[in-house]
Amino acid sequence: MLSLRELVAAVPDAMLRGGDVTIKAVRYDSRQVQPGDLFVAIAGARADGHHYLRQALSAGAAALAVEAGRRDAWQELEGRCPLAILPDTRKGLSPLAAAFYAFPARRLKVIGITGTDGKTSLAHLTAHLLKTAGLQAGNISTIGCEIAGIPLLEFDSRFTTPEAPEVHAMLARMVESGCSHAVVESTSHGLALHRLDDCEYDIAAVTNVGADHLDFHGSPEEYLAAKGRLFELLDVATGKGLSKTAVLNADDASHAYLASCTKALKLTYSIDGAADARASDLQANGWRSSFELSTPAGEARVNLACPGRFNVYNALAAAAIGLALELPLETSVAAIESWRGAPGRMELIQAGKPFRVVVDFAHAPESLERVLAFLRPLTPGRLVAVFGCIGERDRERRRPMGEISGRLADFTFVTDDNPYSEDRMAIIDEITVGLRAAGRSEDDGFRVIADRREAIAAALAMAVPGDTILLAGKGHETTIVLPDGSYECDDRQLAREILSRR
Repeated sequence: MLSLRELVAAVPDAMLRGGDVTIKAVRYDSRQVQPGDLFVAIAGARADGHHYLRQALSAGAAALAVEAGRRDAWQELEGRCPLAILPDTRKGLSPLAAAFYAFPARRLKVIGITGTDGKTSLAHLTAHLLKTAGLQAGNISTIGCEIAGIPLLEFDSRFTTPEAPEVHAMLARMVESGCSHAVVESTSHGLALHRLDDCEYDIAAVTNVGADHLDFHGSPEEYLAAKGRLFELLDVATGKGLSKTAVLNADDASHAYLASCTKALKLTYSIDGAADARASDLQANGWRSSFELSTPAGEARVNLACPGRFNVYNALAAAAIGLALELPLETSVAAIESWRGAPGRMELIQAGKPFRVVVDFAHAPESLERVLAFLRPLTPGRLVAVFGCIGERDRERRRPMGEISGRLADFTFVTDDNPYSEDRMAIIDEITVGLRAAGRSEDDGFRVIADRREAIAAALAMAVPGDTILLAGKGHETTIVLPDGSYECDDRQLAREILSRR
């Protein structure tokens, strides 16, 4: 526990009114406030915490953190409790949380991973690299939080980066557990909303940057700028005896812009050209691949257990991170070769059948196209896709994903993928518009089965030798959320159960 005065001191230009108190926890959700807590009123996607100040006080909040420009919402509360008046409560939440947990990121070497596709895989590969090197590390990713490979908790699929209090609570747990390093998957939402401002990054790495989440960011330029925020944070992070380093994809169009965002050392990786970590002589062998790795630390032949060009890029990024950490090349190669992929990312369901079943998190047009294009030449029979689209956001994805599946898959099952408060059939209808635009017709080229469990069962029932069934969009997730409830659906577990009965 810390005093309110100590917490407020971590926020530039913040003011304290009404005396000092001891704070037991930092909260941003008034429904979670308990006696002795500091309630920070931030504006969320659906509600503004300034509307719940009195509710927080009634729950026992010892103090309130409010925004200077919202005086109309809190001026009547002056004198009732101490007030921390901040220039921007959204930005202020991060340093308040970091201070409450004694700035745990300053005691860890922190590696941030961002990108449109592949960032969860690269985060898990990086954590595996650290483990292979004998280093104790924690990992915060879309899938959840792990410390030394032991899962601590999973995250709500609606949010890709936890709020700052959760981030710093997990970093503090890592410090307490003896970790020396942390890997933090750093999404565009988390960066734009300042949830990661005080992670004190030492290494920042990017996979690639497309155009995604434009419903939130507004434009491709703003989306790219959010990714760039990770690299800007290198320049203000605490020094920890490790050179601040940006790991950049030299083959991606984002390379020049992201390089301009930081003064840190740059390390690049590439398949197509010169770079610090370069792949050549790529060879594909079914579900495996290999390449010649060239780095300033030497060369090696690398054999990957994970398929596709995209996993070669992840391997190169991991090799560049190994260079930044000054690890022996043989350690990086051993880690890359022993890695079996992140849960629900191009995960092959092994069931001894004469057809292939693949689970992948592809839930945007670019990622779905990439996966289908990869699977197409590996599939002598039919390529069948099962997917839906999430509700409440990213509506612009729906028709393009239908068009892509209509063009690259032989048959498509259109189904649920967390409609949330939206009408599930309205979402499905938008996807089928794209399928029809690609020349597909219902029952001939696609079928609508809203319940995802039934759609997966139908897809697996039609599989014959040589086919590939792609279960896309959910990956590691296990629940479908509807407007009036939810149902359990783990694509991987369900596929194994159904196949075991065939």
